[in-house]
Amino acid sequence: MKSFALVAVGGAVGTLGRFGIAEALDADRLFPLATFVVNVVGSFALGALLAVLIVHDHSARANRLRLLLGTGLLGGFTTYSALAVETDTLLRGDHVALGLAYAVGTVVAGLLAALLGIVTARAVVR
Repeated sequence: MKSFALVAVGGAVGTLGRFGIAEALDADRLFPLATFVVNVVGSFALGALLAVLIVHDHSARANRLRLLLGTGLLGGFTTYSALAVETDTLLRGDHVALGLAYAVGTVVAGLLAALLGIVTARAVVR
């Protein structure tokens, strides 16, 4: 039950953070900037978090932090479902090039951000 509570609390905070960013960035925009930003920033943070926690792979504290921050907070902060819906909306709204650029760009930027997070965390932890 404790693991459930860690994920729930982290997820609530992450979701509220995503909502706040969406409120601040997405007013009257064709390009879904907020979802792009949260997914890329979340990818960086998850890469960094996991790189740090791998050092403490077998500790109970590392597992709790992974559940709270990784699964909960960053899982609630990032959003694949919004990426899928927004891509579909762009494609159906005759914005095919933008929809494809958004979908592919988000995935590529997310992968690069995760790699950068890992590299950054490893450099800082050493």
